[in-house]
Amino acid sequence: MTDLSERLAQVQSQIDAACHAAGRSPDEVRLLAVTKTHPAQTVRDAYASGCRWFGENRLQELREKASALSDLEDARWSVIGHVQRNKAAVVVDVASELQSLESLDLAAELDRRLDAAGRTLDVLVQVNTSGEASKSGLTVGGVEEFVEGLRQYPRLVPKGLMTIALPSPDEREVAACFERLVSVQHRLQSSDGGDWRELSMGMSGDFPLAIACGATCVRIGSALFGARA
Repeated sequence: MTDLSERLAQVQSQIDAACHAAGRSPDEVRLLAVTKTHPAQTVRDAYASGCRWFGENRLQELREKASALSDLEDARWSVIGHVQRNKAAVVVDVASELQSLESLDLAAELDRRLDAAGRTLDVLVQVNTSGEASKSGLTVGGVEEFVEGLRQYPRLVPKGLMTIALPSPDEREVAACFERLVSVQHRLQSSDGGDWRELSMGMSGDFPLAIACGATCVRIGSALFGARA
């Protein structure tokens, strides 16, 4: 096995173990391979090892990689970083999913472009559960109002929520961030009528804990590809 194949097998084994410990099926958790800053060949190698979902947060980099890897017909791109309104075209042209929606201005621009393209886009609403000023996302208390505003953009299909936990050695603090996202999910399921089933939470350093808290998507970069340059 190649080093990447071995790391992928190790990560998948950790996902399986975390699911087993939580009484969940591994089929409930999607592995999103975060390939930002890594070259297109690394994505190709990950694809050959079995990955199909890839996460990018730099849109120019995403466009270049998607073009270089257009022969990988069932590869799927997920945008996981902040998107400015003037970059909405890249998302519409390339992405299967946007995990970092937090602006109704961006939603309006995406909806307009998606309507012209005759397609829809799955979106996750980003929530700042750590309270850190440096992190993007809606406040925990502001999600319902945002979701109400999102109803006017039918080309966007809300699937769930995303968060980035506090970078802390204290598992209780990290778990609290994940639990806050779950509480938002439950509120939306009760009030909005949608299923809001997707919970994208957990990265290389904390994904087993995220799975224990209910994550359905974990965003794994360095555990697969090593430290970014």
